[in-house]
Amino acid sequence: MFELIKEWNLLCHLVATIVMVGIIWFVQIIHYPLLAAVGGPFFSAYEKRHIESTSLVVIPPMLVEAATSLALIWIRPTSISTWMVWLGGVLLVTIWTSTFLLQMPYHERLAQGFDPVIHRRLVFTNWIRTGAWTLRGMVALWMVHAAR
Repeated sequence: MFELIKEWNLLCHLVATIVMVGIIWFVQIIHYPLLAAVGGPFFSAYEKRHIESTSLVVIPPMLVEAATSLALIWIRPTSISTWMVWLGGVLLVTIWTSTFLLQMPYHERLAQGFDPVIHRRLVFTNWIRTGAWTLRGMVALWMVHAAR
C-alpha cells in the first residue's frame, strides 16, 4: 500500500509539473507579449481580470506540485536519487520566489495602467520561471523514468 502511495505521489507530481511547464511556455511566448496590444483605456481592467482568471488556472497545479514535491522528501521511491528531489525543490523555491518578488509586483503595477518598462521587466524576468519550470519538468520526467 505504501508503495502505491509513493507511485501516486510521483505521478501527481509529474502531471502538475508538466501542466505548469505548458502554461508557463504559453504565458512566456504568447500571453505576456500580447499584453502590450490590449490598449490604454482598457488595460487596467483587463490586467485585473487577467490576475483573477489566471489565478484560478495556476494555483491548483502549483499547490499540487508543491505538496507532492514536499512529500517526495519523505516518501521517495528508493530508485530516485535524493539529489533529484532536492534539485526539483530548489527549482520550485526559485519559481515561487520569482513569482512573489518579481511577477506579482509587476502585475500589481500593471493593474494601475500599462507601463512599457514594467511590461518589459515582466516578460524578461518571467524567463526565470520558464527556465526553472522547464528544468523541473525534465527532473520530474527523469524521476518517473528512474522509478520504473
